[in-house]
Amino acid sequence: MTRQLALPFGHVPMFKGVAFIGQPSNARALALLAADASWPLGRLALWGGEGRGKTHLLHCWAHRIGASVLSGAGLRLEPPSGPAAIDDADLAPERMLLHWLNASAEAGMPVLMASRTAPARWAVALPDLASRLRAMLAVEVQAPEDALLRLLLARLLADRHLPVAEPVQAFLLARLPRTAAAIREAASLFDLLCLEARSRPNRALAARVVAEITGRDTVGDAGSFHDDAEIPMAAASPDVPFLL
Repeated sequence: MTRQLALPFGHVPMFKGVAFIGQPSNARALALLAADASWPLGRLALWGGEGRGKTHLLHCWAHRIGASVLSGAGLRLEPPSGPAAIDDADLAPERMLLHWLNASAEAGMPVLMASRTAPARWAVALPDLASRLRAMLAVEVQAPEDALLRLLLARLLADRHLPVAEPVQAFLLARLPRTAAAIREAASLFDLLCLEARSRPNRALAARVVAEITGRDTVGDAGSFHDDAEIPMAAASPDVPFLL
């Protein structure tokens, strides 16, 4: 019998200011974004590891003030038409980034940047750029708390209309890496496995998700709880906040 594979449809994240969860890990970043008029020289850098919500924060700020969201690697030598949010700014060509910082300062336009490491630690060759990066106000977006990861998993599953029981969600959270990236991957993979199996979400499929992501066989401990209770309908509401 030929096995029919379900085709995964891309999940497009929605960046909405009202959707970002305020927690201690991102509290200072949120406070500074709300006070952009006080940024020294009109510049702020968000930095931190992957999956901590930096891109989401850039989009929230850009949406609020009408800024352009740009890719660091794709920066071009052109005059800024307004405020700019530069994602992966550490991947920008040095001369292009220096141009944007200088031109934005001359035009009185704020610039928000995001990167994996603090700008003062970047290895740059241009002395003028290095001095500007060292002088820039920078704030770390720290790793998400457990509460944030729980909300993220519930929201992503609800976005995919997956009625995953709370004990199954707890099973996943206890065994997955403690990163937002792993949670996003788990939600996507869970959706795909349910489509392939033509099955509702269950503990056996949850064990397969963990095994695929971590390389650990968790089938043996997947039977230690009941999974017959679906998630509350409130979790499927589009107003439930989440972190990307």
